[in-house]
Amino acid sequence: MENTNQDETRATRVGAEPEPLPDSQIEQAPRKRKTFPLFAITGILILLLIAAISGYSGYLSGLDNRTSAESTQSALVIDEQFQLGMQEFAQGEFFRARQRFEYVIQMYPDHPLAPEMLAEALTHLNSTATPTVAPTPTMTPTADLRDVEQLYSDGQQFLMNSEWDAGIESLLRLRKADPEYQKVAIDDMLFLALRNRGWDKITKQADLEGGIYDLTLAERFGPLDTNAQGLLTWARIYITGASFWELDWSQAVFYFAQVAPQMPSMLDGSGWTAAERYRIALANYGDTLAESGQWCDAQAQLELSLSYGYDAAAEDLLDEAIQNCQGDDDEDNESSDTQETPPPAEEPAPEPTAEQPTAEPPAEPTQEPPVDTPAP
Repeated sequence: MENTNQDETRATRVGAEPEPLPDSQIEQAPRKRKTFPLFAITGILILLLIAAISGYSGYLSGLDNRTSAESTQSALVIDEQFQLGMQEFAQGEFFRARQRFEYVIQMYPDHPLAPEMLAEALTHLNSTATPTVAPTPTMTPTADLRDVEQLYSDGQQFLMNSEWDAGIESLLRLRKADPEYQKVAIDDMLFLALRNRGWDKITKQADLEGGIYDLTLAERFGPLDTNAQGLLTWARIYITGASFWELDWSQAVFYFAQVAPQMPSMLDGSGWTAAERYRIALANYGDTLAESGQWCDAQAQLELSLSYGYDAAAEDLLDEAIQNCQGDDDEDNESSDTQETPPPAEEPAPEPTAEQPTAEPPAEPTQEPPVDTPAP
């Protein structure tokens, strides 16, 4: 009977609805706030924003570096073109120099020297241009070769008489009138005329720039012979050495030391021969060394300068350099003597031996034969 009542009570409890909680208990129950997802999303957004800012900063930095590199490269190209234009202007290639100066002005309108050099190049082109005569109308449809043949004959005669200017002018007029007429023969004649005119300009007229220009043009028609190539090399070295004149005496000495022994009589528009320039450069370089206290080096330069010719100022400076150089040597010797050295150990006296053979004197050094100067 008790078991039955217990079962009914348990059934009643199981099937019955739970009693509601009192209001006081409901208010006191803690509420769980879901804040973790909000913090995570905010952190991710901040990281993405930092990454975006860093990426944009890197992009701007790379863009600035690229722009700076392009500007530097453009400046180098412009400077290179201007220097090439200056070289061609010095060699008389005014047409090509004009093209380079125009390019420099187009790329850099504010260039300080390009407009002036362009004006000078145009002036030379206008002054050396051959006036063209308006062609007269002709009724003959076929070309008349009598003028071409006459120009060819005149060119041959001019070359035989060593009239290089007239020969070159005649051959160029022939080439303009008929580019295909005796093409190989005309090339050979132009090579001969340009080669010999360039030789005469350097050796007889003291026009090194003009001679270099003619010999360079001659190379377009054929290889130069050894003598002409050597003369072209010495002329270029002479001009390079002259470019350092009164600016860097050590460089002037370096270049004229190569020209003076081989081509001592080569000279330019200044009237100074290579030997004279070498002597003067040595004296001034010795003076520069003396001012810096390098007396022994100055002595060597001054002695070499005086071997090329007498100079009273160089002679006086040489005496001063010798005295100061010897003074420096004496000071070095005194400083070395004052150092303490251990006393030498006593060596036993050598036993008497047979007569020692004397050593043979060294053979005198043989000098190389001098290099012949180029001859036309």
